Amino acid sequence: MTKTTSKNIRPTRAPNSPSSKDETPPKSRKPRTQRKPVEEKPAKPIAEVAISKQAQLAALLLRDEGATLDQMIALTGWLPHTTRSALTGLRKKGYSIDSDKVDGVRTYRAEAPQ
Repeated sequence: MTKTTSKNIRPTRAPNSPSSKDETPPKSRKPRTQRKPVEEKPAKPIAEVAISKQAQLAALLLRDEGATLDQMIALTGWLPHTTRSALTGLRKKGYSIDSDKVDGVRTYRAEAPQ
């Protein structure tokens, strides 16, 4: 027995009527395959471990002559605003960053945190 209240509403199913999902048999599953053992790779020597770009940037700034924005961009491959943002990140890590403008070129220098 179904009830309808308007033209666009589907008829409701009686609470004890079987659903179409109960009538279909369950699907059979494929058996699981064994996982292949993971080959352990030897640890990289310290000389081959990649240094982060931020660490490279800090090393560039710690030199006596410092670094210009163009030098930092060439080192990291970042855009200028990203490079300046990385300077802010270094400042938050405790580096003291100073800049001087000589002949229209700004040079940044840093002192390591103590």
